[in-house]
Amino acid sequence: MADAAKPARFAAKDRAFVALVDGAFSDAARRSGPHLLCRAGCTQCCIGAFAIGPADALRLREGLAALDRDDAERAARARRRAADSWSRLAPEFPGDPNSGALTLDENGEPSATFDDFADDETCPALDPELGTCDLYSARPHTCRSFGPPVAAGEGYGVCELCFQHAAPQEIAEAAIHEASAAARHALDGVAVEAGAPSEPTIIAFVLSHP
Repeated sequence: MADAAKPARFAAKDRAFVALVDGAFSDAARRSGPHLLCRAGCTQCCIGAFAIGPADALRLREGLAALDRDDAERAARARRRAADSWSRLAPEFPGDPNSGALTLDENGEPSATFDDFADDETCPALDPELGTCDLYSARPHTCRSFGPPVAAGEGYGVCELCFQHAAPQEIAEAAIHEASAAARHALDGVAVEAGAPSEPTIIAFVLSHP
């Protein structure tokens, strides 16, 4: 496949994947009713670093480039926040601070040192004045599925602000089932073919190293 076709192939595959994830979220939100409290200005889920894969990284970089074209000042503010965040995080980054690659364990997951890393760091994509995401349309998979209960093994992961007074049956009925690991890995492979780094990283690194 010609190199020029690889970004276009990623874009097409990514649109389909995002539509699938967003559709599952919308359906879960409908089933959640008043128990789902996600609103503009609620930034609980924007605190703390988490690992993102190649597809998320490439989507964010493309989203920031698009924001540059549409609103250069807003994009510049996001880059400044990212640079400030990365300057704080780089000295203790559990991986290679030059490439942004997280150190992985024998299972291919971020090492145990990542568990307590940057738990209080605000995502640089968050506009602190408006309490909204400047890169909402390009946000990572984790952000797209956060809010409704997420089926995890035999239980459910639930936002600590939502579903506080929900019965177990209501939680089960509102649960979102994430896209399969195979689908996510396949999309990551297409992103790597399109030029994304293969190792997981964090949002602050991606937005400060366009």
